[in-house]
Amino acid sequence: MSDRKKSTPSQPEEFPASRTIRIGQASIGLIGLDLALYQAAVKKMAEDEAVAFLYAAISRNNYIPAAAREKYRRALRQAYRNYLHPDEQDGEHLVIRIFGKACVSCNVIRETVIEVLNRMELAADIEQIYDPDEIGRHGIVITPALVINGRLVSGGVVPTRAQIEQWIRELRPQ
Repeated sequence: MSDRKKSTPSQPEEFPASRTIRIGQASIGLIGLDLALYQAAVKKMAEDEAVAFLYAAISRNNYIPAAAREKYRRALRQAYRNYLHPDEQDGEHLVIRIFGKACVSCNVIRETVIEVLNRMELAADIEQIYDPDEIGRHGIVITPALVINGRLVSGGVVPTRAQIEQWIRELRPQ
């Protein structure tokens, strides 16, 4: 058992190429955001300092339209808060987490979730969690697992589009 505090993030073995976050009404994949979030958290940056750091880090590998800079900063602030305190998310929007090693099944679930969200014209924060310690901290015992707004809806199987759509309809904030 780890002696780390629950809110202390752990460094995943591998950082995915991108993390999808909600910016305005769109879900945007940002390359390098996972690593930047980890670095800001390890340095225990204050929120304003972290937002500046995160913005600079993602600006190196991602296009940010000039008109959307403030939206990106707000989204990065929320992403930092969520990263530090994943159990205290505000409940105003949809948060979808996919747990498991970077496997084909996890990728299929992610792509299906994105397709369903696009068809439903919804935005969501989508996070893939690969680190075994982090998976265990969330109480996940079998992967791939799908969690929507804090509720485990699937484990050990790849759910269908219809199942995912039904869960999203049931669990999305109204």
